[in-house]
Amino acid sequence: MKVTLRTDVLTNNNKAAEFNREQFSETNTFVINMMSSPGAGKTTLLEETVRAMSHRFRIAVIEGDLATERDADRIRALGAKAVQINTHGGCHLDARMVAAALAELDLDEIDILFIENVGNLVCPSGYDLGQHHKIAVLSVPEGNDKIPKYPTMFMRTELVLINKIDLLPYLDFDVEQAKVDLEGMNPESKLIPLSATTKEGFEHWLSWIEGAHSACFPQ
Repeated sequence: MKVTLRTDVLTNNNKAAEFNREQFSETNTFVINMMSSPGAGKTTLLEETVRAMSHRFRIAVIEGDLATERDADRIRALGAKAVQINTHGGCHLDARMVAAALAELDLDEIDILFIENVGNLVCPSGYDLGQHHKIAVLSVPEGNDKIPKYPTMFMRTELVLINKIDLLPYLDFDVEQAKVDLEGMNPESKLIPLSATTKEGFEHWLSWIEGAHSACFPQ
């Protein structure tokens, strides 16, 4: 027997994403959905971003993890608002989870909202959260095979950060090859090599945020 599904399995998610998007638009809140595999350094990147930009922008973070509030606590320690979402086994955030978390935030008091998705290079890429931009974070210790092995993620992101470049002298990672792989898969995506530890290249990431924010909400 053949069964035809006529309803998009993501219909409810997409409705929630539109709800989120409307809220972001009404409050001029710029939103970045940040995705990566576990251990790529998303939280450290966010800590340093909050430190660098909080004098100019009011920043908040929604943290997605299977368990604990450790990452949210790291952001709160910097004086920024952070809401933790624990998925209890779920491999990604969806728009309904984000909508529930927004109830704990005053978007009128937030200029930039980062959503740190659950560490996973597969599931998060398929879910619209209502964000303005999707970005992916890779790290030098992961090696050069992640872009070709996880094409869906990198075809749907507008920026790829290569983190931990301070380890390049010690590991077999080729930044130029990563650029070639990304260009072949998603020519519109940008790639920024940086280190959240040493701050090498970090100014390019901050400039990208400022430019994207200005493009979304011109003064």
